[in-house]
Amino acid sequence: MKANPKPKADAIRRAVVKVGSNVLTAEAGLNINAIQSISSQICRLLDQGIQIILVSSGAMASGMKKMAFSRRPEAIPKRQAISAIGQADLIREWEKAFERFGYKVAQILLTSEDLASRKRYLNARNTMNTLLEWQVVPIINENDTVMVEEIKLGDNDNLAAMIALLLDADIFFNLTDIDGLYDKDPRVHGDARLIPRVATYSRDIEKFAGDIPGALGTGGMLSKLKAARKVTSSGIPMVIAQGYRSDILIRLAAGEPQGTFFVPRERKLNRKKCWIGYTVNPQGCLRVDAGAARALLRNGKSLLPSGIVDVQGQFSVGAAVSVVDDQGQMIGNGLVNYNARDIRAIMGIKSSQIKDRLGQKTYDEVIHRDNLVITGEKEQR
Repeated sequence: MKANPKPKADAIRRAVVKVGSNVLTAEAGLNINAIQSISSQICRLLDQGIQIILVSSGAMASGMKKMAFSRRPEAIPKRQAISAIGQADLIREWEKAFERFGYKVAQILLTSEDLASRKRYLNARNTMNTLLEWQVVPIINENDTVMVEEIKLGDNDNLAAMIALLLDADIFFNLTDIDGLYDKDPRVHGDARLIPRVATYSRDIEKFAGDIPGALGTGGMLSKLKAARKVTSSGIPMVIAQGYRSDILIRLAAGEPQGTFFVPRERKLNRKKCWIGYTVNPQGCLRVDAGAARALLRNGKSLLPSGIVDVQGQFSVGAAVSVVDDQGQMIGNGLVNYNARDIRAIMGIKSSQIKDRLGQKTYDEVIHRDNLVITGEKEQR
């Protein structure tokens, strides 16, 4: 008997569906047939009582087609203008497609600032939960028209993974223009083999991915693998599948073996830890010695000042920081109980000496284990 079987429709309460640019665009612009097919399938799942959050690419691709651009402009203002043009068409076509089945949609455009801020993160979650309760389909995209590098989410694979964590989804369906993860690029190698199941994420898996985005999109297979790592580490399964296949969402929801299924770890992270580990932007970095690394990775301990050997960046109390071992390998992310200046003053000493060094001691730990999420490759499954 296999562990972590694919969830079936009667076990799925809420799902995130991400549809890539290459599925949603055609030679003349938006692929209306694809939009109508996917909306029809989503409505059938809604009729079954499954809540669906749709992350839709295609705004820039649609704008490029409308403006007869053969490639994405280099200048950020031009990219933002193209996205604004395309987003209007994109949401209009989704709205028309869902209206045929009596469902309404809501457009939500986000930047990383909206998810990195705890208050805005919770506001976004409350808004989307309300829409789902009203049986309105949230259609989410990155807010490209105001995006700058500092607030860029990266791509819609990453955005969809964050939304799956934000809304505690039961599964993440990632629809693209190929059947799933192959052992080599099927566009180049005729003997490429589909990998139907990935039980453990490792760097070796990334070697299978050709980091080659399509002409219209920004996310290649590598970005999908990174999204899979993010959600499966938090206890949410993900499937990469061919978006053009007939009734693909219905078949996936029924548990049919389509595409590549990424097995989640058995223990699901709570929402706060999902936010700390995979959504918030670290403001600095703490390097720890080998003993502290072992205590964090193997024993689930808090981070004490005695194990810290270096502090990078300037940050305040409560900020998110990354934690790395003495070789610079990622261990995880956490929220600090002391600011950067105070951590520099107490690093390497025992907790009992904190008051002598700072004049007061508010916590024994620099990062309490309840505010620490292990995200490194050695994370426990």
